[in-house]
Amino acid sequence: YMSPMPIGASLATLFSLLVALIATPWLAYRFLKADEHEKEYILEETLIYRIYQRTLAPILSSRKKIWLALGIGVGLQLIAVSLLFLRVVEVKMLPFDNKSEFQVIVDMPEGTTLEQTAAVTKEIAAYLRTEPEVENYQYYVGTHAPINFNGLVRHYYLRQGNNMGDIQVNLVEKGERDAQSHEIAKRVRPKVQEIGRRYNARVKIAEVPPGPPVLSTLVAEIYGPDYQKQVAVARKIKEIFEQTPGVVDVDWLVEDDQVVYKMVVDKEKAALAGVSTQQVAQALRIALHGADVGLLHDENELEPLGIELRLGRENRSSIESLENVSVMSRTGQMIPIGDLVTLEKRVEDKSIYRKNLKRVVYVTGDVSGEIESPIYALLDMDKKIAKLDLPDGVKIEPLYTRAPFLEEKVGMKWDGEWQITYEVFRDLGAAFAVVLIIIYMLIIGWFQSFKVPLIMMIAIPLSLVGIIPGHWIHGAFFTATSMIGMIALAGIM
Repeated sequence: YMSPMPIGASLATLFSLLVALIATPWLAYRFLKADEHEKEYILEETLIYRIYQRTLAPILSSRKKIWLALGIGVGLQLIAVSLLFLRVVEVKMLPFDNKSEFQVIVDMPEGTTLEQTAAVTKEIAAYLRTEPEVENYQYYVGTHAPINFNGLVRHYYLRQGNNMGDIQVNLVEKGERDAQSHEIAKRVRPKVQEIGRRYNARVKIAEVPPGPPVLSTLVAEIYGPDYQKQVAVARKIKEIFEQTPGVVDVDWLVEDDQVVYKMVVDKEKAALAGVSTQQVAQALRIALHGADVGLLHDENELEPLGIELRLGRENRSSIESLENVSVMSRTGQMIPIGDLVTLEKRVEDKSIYRKNLKRVVYVTGDVSGEIESPIYALLDMDKKIAKLDLPDGVKIEPLYTRAPFLEEKVGMKWDGEWQITYEVFRDLGAAFAVVLIIIYMLIIGWFQSFKVPLIMMIAIPLSLVGIIPGHWIHGAFFTATSMIGMIALAGIM
């Protein structure tokens, strides 16, 4: 994502060197005549020097005025930096991009039928059709939409089941609409979630990220020695997510209880009735999933039509109907399956996620509203998480840069966009420090002084006086690209 910048800067420097060594001397020889330089150049008579002299001479004439000027500079610096902490200028990884698509993710409770999932998905799609910026859409029920880079990181390829639906929404061309894709996503989110609540569905808007994709913008990872304790803590943290203003699309990667019925063949009864276990299993498989039993040759069709033997939808949707399916014994008698099996009811096994070999429970969310930087939502929730009353008097201290080393007690780590933001700004900060050292060494070699470079480099931190308020005036985020520009500006100074 950042590679075009250093590549472009390196090429620009190379071409600038070629122009300086080849084009500039030739142009100077051709167009700069000797008579134009007969007049002696006197620095003190230039306009810039006179303005500079009139401005700084009064300040430098008095020690008190010098300290006053320094105080004003430091004060302006502190005011500019405080805009970041006061959330006037928001810090974010990258600004929102204007994409041509977004996805709507529909999750119904486990055990929901495909028809119920289709109903809510179709209603959401019908609403999206009314939006003027929507060019077309395609919805998928029971499976996932075509995988893009964002879906690859968010594991959308695992979305298979009757309770899942996706809607791929394509917008009209950027030049044909006034609204950005992020504004459109913000506008449709309340309505689609209102439709989802009527069906007890969790509906999320998945935008194409401007930078490296993550599992979600806000991610809380809960670690611990016992999975049930992790789930209990995750449930409380999920409630904090839902109660925090600006945090939307709250979800967690914990599945609801799903009842599963298991028919266990009583081998003694089956043997007495002259029926094998294989017969019972085959009959149930045909009843539920069907079996090809032949071909139908129709003169109106180019190809033969397959004939499938299967119970009707209404009959295969109830246990009673399945128990009434009969199998033939060795004596030719038809015996209902219900007389040969014992029905067991249990809860389906749930998915348990691991990260770096550690069991983890994920709570996810996004940010939308007045404050759209995850860092500030994260800080707001930190205060509430610290006050949680947990069993055994355990207090959670959220970690920001690494997962808990041991799993002897419940712990939590922030992930998502925050992790990438931290790593990028950490690396850019280190690069900035190296740049400052190199600039200092170069100026020392030029002026043969250790003090002069320090005086000259004071202008570098003072550049924040213009940089941060400039972001505020334009309503822009302070992002990683802003940091790169700041480093480049330091080199110019």
